[in-house]
Amino acid sequence: MGGVTRKVWITLACLLPVLGTASCNKPAQTIETAMVADPDEWPSWGRNGLETHYSPVDEITTDNVSDLKLAWHYDLEPGFSASTPLMAEGKVFITTGHSHIRAFDAVTGKPLWEYDGGTRERAKSALQMSWGSKGIAYDAGKVFLVTTDGYVVALDAKTGKEAWKVYDYPDQAPRNSNGAPRVYGGKVIVGYGGADISPARGFVTAYDAATGKRAWRFYTTPGDEVTPINAHAEEIMRKTWPSGWKNPDGTQRGGGGSAWNAFSYDPELHLVYLGIGNGYPYNQTLRSPGGGDNLFLSSIVAVDVNTGAYKWHYQLCPAEQWDCTATTDMTLAAIKIDGKDRKVLMQAPKNGFFYVIDRATGQFISAEKIAKVTWADHIDKKTGRPVENPGIRYNGKPGLFELWPGPTGAHSWMPQAYSPQTGLVYIPVQELPALIGEGQKGGGELAAGMGVTMIPEVELPGGHKSYLKAWNPATQSEAWKVELPGTWPGGVMATAGGLVFQGQIDGKFVARDARTGKELWSYKAQSPIVGAPISYRVNGKQYVTVITGAGGQGAGMQTLGNQAYRTDYRFPRHVLTFAIGGTDSLPAFTPPVLTPPADPDYKPDPKRTQVGFMLFAGRACLVCHGWNAVGGGAAPDLRYSPAITDAATFRTIVKEGGLKLNGMPPFPQFTDTELEDLRFYLRTRAQQAPGEQKAYMDRLKAAKASNAKPQDFAGKWNIVIQSPVGPQKAVMDLKVQGNVVTGKVTAEQGSVDVAGAFANGRAKFKGKASMPMPITIEYDVTVKDGELTGENTNGPFGTFPVSGTR
Repeated sequence: MGGVTRKVWITLACLLPVLGTASCNKPAQTIETAMVADPDEWPSWGRNGLETHYSPVDEITTDNVSDLKLAWHYDLEPGFSASTPLMAEGKVFITTGHSHIRAFDAVTGKPLWEYDGGTRERAKSALQMSWGSKGIAYDAGKVFLVTTDGYVVALDAKTGKEAWKVYDYPDQAPRNSNGAPRVYGGKVIVGYGGADISPARGFVTAYDAATGKRAWRFYTTPGDEVTPINAHAEEIMRKTWPSGWKNPDGTQRGGGGSAWNAFSYDPELHLVYLGIGNGYPYNQTLRSPGGGDNLFLSSIVAVDVNTGAYKWHYQLCPAEQWDCTATTDMTLAAIKIDGKDRKVLMQAPKNGFFYVIDRATGQFISAEKIAKVTWADHIDKKTGRPVENPGIRYNGKPGLFELWPGPTGAHSWMPQAYSPQTGLVYIPVQELPALIGEGQKGGGELAAGMGVTMIPEVELPGGHKSYLKAWNPATQSEAWKVELPGTWPGGVMATAGGLVFQGQIDGKFVARDARTGKELWSYKAQSPIVGAPISYRVNGKQYVTVITGAGGQGAGMQTLGNQAYRTDYRFPRHVLTFAIGGTDSLPAFTPPVLTPPADPDYKPDPKRTQVGFMLFAGRACLVCHGWNAVGGGAAPDLRYSPAITDAATFRTIVKEGGLKLNGMPPFPQFTDTELEDLRFYLRTRAQQAPGEQKAYMDRLKAAKASNAKPQDFAGKWNIVIQSPVGPQKAVMDLKVQGNVVTGKVTAEQGSVDVAGAFANGRAKFKGKASMPMPITIEYDVTVKDGELTGENTNGPFGTFPVSGTR
């Protein structure tokens, strides 16, 4: 394609210093002052309140990233490590396990101090020991954390000593705090999770960063306590719960709305943005029999940073009943839309749409699908409300139906990143459906009282896939995408060096060209990477740090789609820091062969296995240990644990809390009979594991092999080539006779005649282009599930991904 080649040539010319680079390197969008403030440090989850996960440091670039080497590493114990580190004061700070904080010298990796939040000793419920902390915060000489059992703690950044400590929870309702706190405008902003199991009223609290004194508390669903500062918000909420939120006996019937993860801050507007979660029960008929939108469930709410006073809201899923939340990260940026400069908030929530909202007023601007969506057709441009597909509400309907995305979402908590250089948002996207329906009488609910039956991980065509997608928020269109291994993609970071960094479930840490998605560098870590990386600069040298280790999944999901990869809980976990010219290396590691424990006394008993399965699911064992007991790295894979073959050992661990200090909570509610039924189920799964794994790998191998036929390629295709200057659109018109392929590829700048052949499920063809010099244009493509994918080679200018649809 001559047009594509010409643009590639222009791009290469821009790289020549004699021609000058200023005009070629002009950022695609405005760079706000707050976005690049304190460029050398990374003191917050998303680097600062704009939550861009963007580093302004540019020593590491697309030209020299191949020279990136390991500078230092630190070995971690087994446990939760899917978290994002921080850097300030020349130190790297991390949290792992249940609020275990460490500080390192940012250049050498020398350990400086550590602090144990004490959760494992104190925790009174399994929920408080489920997911570990995903992040911490730094401000003005202090490191801030929220323990998973609800303590907000400030530590002296130099020594790790407690400066102050307060308890956040007002009552004994089941709660868990595992999201990163933020420090905005001198306030420590904290939330919590728990709306999947309790109707407790949601809230967000701000504490004075210097003293720990509570500054304000904003409630996200209506209730009895109404403070003067919450009066206006309470009035708005109550109108949308027409039948109230209590049972006739005064007990709480409906609630939820926990804000456990997503917070952003505009320092000029003095607004904090809260990402609010789902309702409880899921089934709105049970939660709010009188209907209503049920604010502020599934909403983005803006409040004053100093007072907590309500300013505006936007609701993603009115009357939500599908675990639709607004708890994924919210990115603030200034972008030009239809020729006008807009200061916006951008979110890719679980529901499969990408939203652009005016961050000053809450006005809806646009929303488009980034994944397969069946619950809504589109978002109405005038009202900003979803146009739901008929029949999507399961209330009173028999059976189960497909829900895309499922409860894990098209985008989960793993953060997206935004680069003003490209104007693109980089989103870890999942294609994961579920089956959902109304709660069954006599059992079958996802959890007791939820009013919904759900199978959260199912095999459906097009499912169990994940991608890194580059999205243009100004045009609401995909710029490029890369299919990733497995179904649990890592968090993302973008840098001013034109790079996007991301970890993968297969253990690769990858740097890609931010404009094209082309992989430029990778490092093979020894375990999966889920947490997002950071970048910082010390004495003029740029570093990149990431924490390795699987985890962060919920409700036992994200395990079946990752069976092709070793996500073992006890694989080596590390803090890895890279720099140009690094000289460190990891010790050699060979993964041990997975072998179920010998169990010569085992005899099959299908009825007892079924009883054990219901216990494994109903008592929430699957939350950590995986759907169908297939481990996903969040906790040990019990199919391979020797503990399941010994009744006494199993009892000590599960019922008596023998491994509580290792992170395994006790479950004293199990009777002895139930405990043995549960153990029998796990013994059965151990017997089945080798055969299942072999069958899965055989099926995966067969799926990767192309079974496309010659005529599958014939016809017109709208294709997109991910060139260095951005996506290039064209039309490919192919004819196939026998195994001979001929046709024409046409773009805005011209066309190229192509010819080639079909073999082994692929079509390879090429043609001659003459601009800016004679070169050969080649294609190597296949067709699967109606989509054309492959590569386009533009002579000496490189090979680029190509995709297309009819």
